[in-house]
Amino acid sequence: MIEFKLPSLGADMTEGKLLAWHVQPGDSVKRGQVVAVVDTSKAAIDVEIWQDGVVHELLVPVGDKVPVGTVLATLLAPGETPQQASPEVLAVATQASPARPGGDVATAAEGKMAPAPSQRQQDMRQAIAAAMSRSKREIPHYYLAETISVQVAMDWLQQHNAGLPITERLLPAVLLLKAVAVALKNRPELNGVYLDGQFHPSAAVHAGVAISLRGGGLVAPAIHDVQRKSLEQLMHDLSDLVKRARAGSLRSSEISDATITVTNLGEQAIGSVFGVIYPPQVALVGFGGIVARPWVVDGVVCAQPVLCATLAADHRVSDGHQGALFLAELRDVLQQPHMLAGAVP
Repeated sequence: MIEFKLPSLGADMTEGKLLAWHVQPGDSVKRGQVVAVVDTSKAAIDVEIWQDGVVHELLVPVGDKVPVGTVLATLLAPGETPQQASPEVLAVATQASPARPGGDVATAAEGKMAPAPSQRQQDMRQAIAAAMSRSKREIPHYYLAETISVQVAMDWLQQHNAGLPITERLLPAVLLLKAVAVALKNRPELNGVYLDGQFHPSAAVHAGVAISLRGGGLVAPAIHDVQRKSLEQLMHDLSDLVKRARAGSLRSSEISDATITVTNLGEQAIGSVFGVIYPPQVALVGFGGIVARPWVVDGVVCAQPVLCATLAADHRVSDGHQGALFLAELRDVLQQPHMLAGAVP
């Protein structure tokens, strides 16, 4: 027998209200299938299950509000019958993704709607504040900044985009994402999560991308395996992610397993941004706008496009020396943009 529990759908979540069941007893379910919708302080969330099985019993009715960890349903493992079910229950890890915000998710049994968008926005803002307060309370942050010339990178990008239709051109944000992934190859202490008093590094770079929502609020879904993807694939993934984030149709894995967050305020022409780490991650990289500034090249002062790259990192896992090495690596990688086109071995 398998227990399907209400997962924690955010750093600040303690309870959730069941809005809908998408399965009934006797239904077969597959890994990654959405089986329920739960309302949290941030949004209505599509909850997925991560093991194949057959729904045995639904234990929580639609409309009930229950604490995180509550058993919502039980499932039979493939080939298992109710008579064969073991009394020792195996816990299944679940993940979640935001559903459509506001009134787009109906309560299946009662026909009630989720809170109005204005209330949802207020709840999201409060949830973000709670998560960031927890981050500053629990994570000993340190901050570093480096101003980087991106003349070579912008020249390469202009040459690459020359003659391409607008829909196929690369944005600077894609180069920056890939540069972060490459720089992390030698700085694994910045890529991973801190759970149960221990750091768990990640071999893959799942970069959470900070996206502002049109109605207010912020989400940071992840682009997976950034280090393995071409710039063209990353451009496609980034465009798709932004579109779906603002439409409220993100997938569970995009929300739950980011290993580092990247925030880029270049569109607002902001000089620099010092972010707050989203737990359980241990680092956040910020990029300001690309602006022309005086720069010394071979002893001569000239105007060059530069940006400020910042790092917020967790002192429990790394220190300023390691953080400085990462920013130096990031700076050097951006001087060789042609090396970003392929996968990182």
